[in-house]
Amino acid sequence: MAISQAICNSFKKELLEGEHNFGVGDDKFKLALYTAGATLTSATTSYTTSNEVSPSGQYTAGGGALVNAGTSITAGVARVDFNNLSFTGVTLTARGALIYNTSATVANAAVAVLDFGSDKTATSGTFTIQFPVATSTAAILRISG
Repeated sequence: MAISQAICNSFKKELLEGEHNFGVGDDKFKLALYTAGATLTSATTSYTTSNEVSPSGQYTAGGGALVNAGTSITAGVARVDFNNLSFTGVTLTARGALIYNTSATVANAAVAVLDFGSDKTATSGTFTIQFPVATSTAAILRISG
């Protein structure tokens, strides 16, 4: 079992085929949390319930909806930004996450795997996914030539 940070290969192909629209108010994206027992890699093609953390507090199966903060381009680097996502009143341990598109014609199409580097825990508290600032070198999703 392994979680490896990656942009999913299927997403790259689907992006070229016009399957994903990151414009504000367009496709809907979610983030699901996973235990260390999950296998999530660049080969992941869609959301899976296998080794997803158990529902607790505000966290439910399938994770939470991401708020798209928009797209931009600077110095030839296009990027998308999401607002931070918090789950309150939870007791859980997560090793990583999957961003996926619930609007794509491919059901719950995988976009990116996030590896937290180690187990992260919240006990009767708030679990927050803090996205990096959307710059040309740090945005969570970016495309350059």
